[in-house]
Amino acid sequence: MAYNIPEQYKNLTPAPNLDKATLNKMAWRSVFLQGSFNFERMQAAGWLYSILPGLEKIHTDKDDLAASMSHNLEFFNTHPFLVTFVMGIVLSLEQGKADIQTIRAVRVAAMGPLGGIGDALFWFTLVPITAGLSANLALDGNIIAPFLFLAIFNGAQFALRFWLMHWSYRVGTDAIGLLTANAKEFTRSASLLGVFVVGALTCLYGGTSLGIEIANGDSPINIQHILDGILPKLIPLSITMLLYWLLAKKKWTPIQCIGLLLAIGIICAGVGHYFGVTFWA
Repeated sequence: MAYNIPEQYKNLTPAPNLDKATLNKMAWRSVFLQGSFNFERMQAAGWLYSILPGLEKIHTDKDDLAASMSHNLEFFNTHPFLVTFVMGIVLSLEQGKADIQTIRAVRVAAMGPLGGIGDALFWFTLVPITAGLSANLALDGNIIAPFLFLAIFNGAQFALRFWLMHWSYRVGTDAIGLLTANAKEFTRSASLLGVFVVGALTCLYGGTSLGIEIANGDSPINIQHILDGILPKLIPLSITMLLYWLLAKKKWTPIQCIGLLLAIGIICAGVGHYFGVTFWA
């Protein structure tokens, strides 16, 4: 039997402020946001699990707690690293015993913009920069490379996770306006920085080169040296532009592009072995 969620809570007396230990506990729990991800309610179960310690302290009336848990178990989907921003705002409304429809509306409004902001901040900026730093060490055979990547990435996302939890809870619904006021400009700037970093990594670490030499007495002609005289890293650039064209214009998937690169590598390795030359270096 479905639970009928009331319009407002029975006890409308504002609850005391949540202590730092409870806020930190919910920030830790937010790590499991996608632990029960499904296509019906997305992150709803993980969201309720994360926010439950705060709800239990705010709602001492069992009926109010049941109503709060029920509407917080509705569809929810946002960026997993920025979820504490929404948690803080919702908790401030729950603490003030706002009507349930308002809390629902604010939760939906807050979770929406975070997807683009989080992708630009983490996947388009932080990951390429961190991977570039650690990849350089990995190529030199330094065992600290993967640990450095994990330390920087997780250190940044956990620091932001805890800071957003405390800040958005303190500011309340005003946090939505403060965060989204320049969201479009911020997202575009972060995306441009990410594209710039990826382009630099392509130039720096693009190691694909030709190993073909044409016999010419004591001075064999090296094809790669000729290409470098035209434009250094010409082959990595050409491969990158080919993949961009396939993804953007031909609507290829990343898996198809990976398969294409694998096929090219196998074919070139076979041709090079057959003719007794190093086709790719």
